[in-house]
Amino acid sequence: MPLQKFHYKNLLLGEHDVPLTCIEQIVTVNDTKRKQKVLGPNQKLKFNPTELIIYCKDFRIVRFRFDEAGPESAKKVCLAIAHYSQPTDLQLLFAFEYVGEIYHNPAKKVNGIDPGGGGGGISSASGQQTPLFETYSDWDREIKRTGASEWRVCSVNEGYMISTCLPEYFVVPSSLADQDLKLYSYSFIGRRMPLWSWNHPNGSALVRMANIKDVLQQRRIDQRICNAITRSHPLRSDVYKSDLDKCLPNIQEIQAAYNKLKQLCVNDPFDDTEEKWLSSLENTRWLEYIRAFLKHSAELVYMMECKHVSVVLQEEEGRDLSCLAASLIQVMLDPYFRTIVGFQSLIQKEWVMAGYQFLDRCNHLKRSDKESPLFLMFLDCVWQLLEQYPAAFEFSEVYLTVLHDSARISLFGTFLFNCPHQRVKESTEFAISKNIQLGDEKGLRFPCVWDWSLQFTSRDRLLFHNPLYVGKSAPGVHNGALRTFKRSKKNYSSTLRGVPPAIKNGIIGEQEFVPRRNSLILKLKPEFLHSAEGQSHSMEQYFRDWFAKPVDLHGVILPHLSGTQIKLWKLCYFRWVPEAQISHGGSITAFHRVSVLADEVDMLNRSLRQYKSNSSLPGHCSELDQSRMYFRANGLNDTSGTPDFLSSSFPFSPVGNLCKRSILGTPLSKFLSGAKIWLSTETLANED
Repeated sequence: MPLQKFHYKNLLLGEHDVPLTCIEQIVTVNDTKRKQKVLGPNQKLKFNPTELIIYCKDFRIVRFRFDEAGPESAKKVCLAIAHYSQPTDLQLLFAFEYVGEIYHNPAKKVNGIDPGGGGGGISSASGQQTPLFETYSDWDREIKRTGASEWRVCSVNEGYMISTCLPEYFVVPSSLADQDLKLYSYSFIGRRMPLWSWNHPNGSALVRMANIKDVLQQRRIDQRICNAITRSHPLRSDVYKSDLDKCLPNIQEIQAAYNKLKQLCVNDPFDDTEEKWLSSLENTRWLEYIRAFLKHSAELVYMMECKHVSVVLQEEEGRDLSCLAASLIQVMLDPYFRTIVGFQSLIQKEWVMAGYQFLDRCNHLKRSDKESPLFLMFLDCVWQLLEQYPAAFEFSEVYLTVLHDSARISLFGTFLFNCPHQRVKESTEFAISKNIQLGDEKGLRFPCVWDWSLQFTSRDRLLFHNPLYVGKSAPGVHNGALRTFKRSKKNYSSTLRGVPPAIKNGIIGEQEFVPRRNSLILKLKPEFLHSAEGQSHSMEQYFRDWFAKPVDLHGVILPHLSGTQIKLWKLCYFRWVPEAQISHGGSITAFHRVSVLADEVDMLNRSLRQYKSNSSLPGHCSELDQSRMYFRANGLNDTSGTPDFLSSSFPFSPVGNLCKRSILGTPLSKFLSGAKIWLSTETLANED
């Protein structure tokens, strides 16, 4: 890759840097003795390694050779990396060391940014900032934005007096008094009282709730909560409860699918898996689970949108599957959450503040029994929607991929803790031990991941923006609706062999139902499908009618669920695999052409504004130089071709997985067979 023409990089990391929290497994190898060992913390190494293999959580494999190093120094390097990449305590993670250093020596700020410097995020055209939902006012603004007039911000958990796994402020029905909430909280697992997530314009609410552990009080408390939610609805509509533990795969099943996917995409040589690739991919069940979450979320969208009922997402602790389901429902229903700032606020609200256990689920401390990639599965589900409705999202798949990577960088407090209380507790203890004066602050302020200037230049951040996105103020949008994608029913009929005609777009008719091998459909059939036949027909009719109409990009979007329409997210999972790269190919080529075209349109608009204002050119040079596109037109009627540095892994390195076993027989193997040091992409290009 001609690096002189392409300088996309993370400002925090060097070309081959790997954050310690991104390391999954360390393997030492001795070629001559044919020995290898997986290194854990505080383990001894009885042989001198000739090679070190680092398996990363972002699907990279990094290999180092020790041919020119002394045997003792090679051993020390391996043991040191094993020790520091598997800390035994949360306060040993880099974020604590960094923030502690900054409080004592502000001159050492990374990229000149303060810790916790605002959560400013990426500003939209209107200058919006990402709300962190740490304050009363953020929740109050969200209530007003969604028109939830019968709901209020509750401060009963200030100082985490009621529950340590809830935020200090959250939203409850106005008819529920604080005293009642305190009383009811004892009956919920983790004292996690019902949490309001979002309100539909028709008055239906989306609520998350943990299970009630007090069997004797269960029915009474459940009835009171449901009555309060009903009273908050302008039509006093019923409440529909969805038991996610019964409807969706559990976190252990998702982790098992992820391990199989990783084995298929990274660890197994492509030569061995190519012939059975599609069946092997199906056997991982990863795409099946993606489909399950999208399908169940779409059915709950139907309940809120068409049936006008409030939906309660019930889960044992209410902090795993409900994060994913609640977020997907809101992405499908609310176009605000399909903008960059809106999406970031959604993650803050439904994941960070609602107590998703990032520390355990991302396995930052290498306690694998609690690990599960739910956050990655959510990003994958959103990518499926982005792939199906590219003009409905302000952000690109590069943004989603970088967001996944950022969860593995232990500088940011956003994805480091199991709940807000843990951040306050651990950072306060750390501050006391390091003689840091906190003043009025509740714990240390860590850098926020939404401060993207910490990681990327303003030029590189342009890759986060989707050139196909049509905002409400864009030309050609009438009354907030763009009606360009006219579809016929034929395009959306199922093409799966052996699937009954009752399945269209993933919607199941109860009659003619034939279960498929390895299918979750039977297990995932929601409760309302078992109700009266009229209700089932009503839901099926709603989906059929929706898919028959043109898409309103600023309204509801629903996923296509047939086999060919749920795809593997190749940029995220294949970007480090040389054999999977398509030089001058992949979706980035379309992204490039659309960006150039959009930039030409912007140039024409700017020229037109300048012409109409009758202003001289010098006065408007700055406006003419501006562009919101990473790839820009050299001028009107630009005929330049695809840049030679583009590949299907853009903007990531096309040669990341330098694994001998997987590249035997390729031109790279001759270099690697005698490689003495880690070969950079530049070196390989020169040798070639």
